[in-house]
Amino acid sequence: MNNVNRSLKYIIKDLTKIQSMRENIIKNMRVVVIACNKAIALSHERKLEKAGMQIKKAKKLLIKNRNKVSNNLFRYMITAEQEYVEADSLLTIIEGKEIKSQNQLGVQRDSYILGLLDCIGELKRLTYYEIRNSKPTEASKIFNLMEKLYSSLYPLTFYDKIIKEMRRKIDVNRILIEDTRSAVTEEMRRTKLIETMKSIR
Repeated sequence: MNNVNRSLKYIIKDLTKIQSMRENIIKNMRVVVIACNKAIALSHERKLEKAGMQIKKAKKLLIKNRNKVSNNLFRYMITAEQEYVEADSLLTIIEGKEIKSQNQLGVQRDSYILGLLDCIGELKRLTYYEIRNSKPTEASKIFNLMEKLYSSLYPLTFYDKIIKEMRRKIDVNRILIEDTRSAVTEEMRRTKLIETMKSIR
């Protein structure tokens, strides 16, 4: 049993190290998720500078952990990276800038795709925000971006066996798109009717 015991001693040492790294990653990723959730809420409140600070905090932690993590532990970062993509993309859109690429954000493939799919739900909230503030043109612009993002991501449904949760998110977003389209169309009609009535007077 000497060979077995020597091997097991080495394996236990390695597993203990991995277990410690795993627990540390999970702890840090919770902080990332919280920061991203705050950033999303602040973005909707139009507190963009504060939102940006939360995103920077999340990014710093992600980079720090990514540089330490071995390949078999990357899966514990996906959810946090996903939240980061969603938060950064939302803030970028509100600021009127281009959504960043996967390389620019420095995240894994699955995180990027799933984060963009989640961002579609936040775009619905943005659209309704503009409708409530009587800005149908702005609402229409955001909805158009929402549709374009969905159309770009929809073909990836073919790979739903590879990217977990993608099919469900695609299906949910299809419903969000239809609901938002109805709201935007109704608001545009209402605005046009009001303008017509004003011109008659």
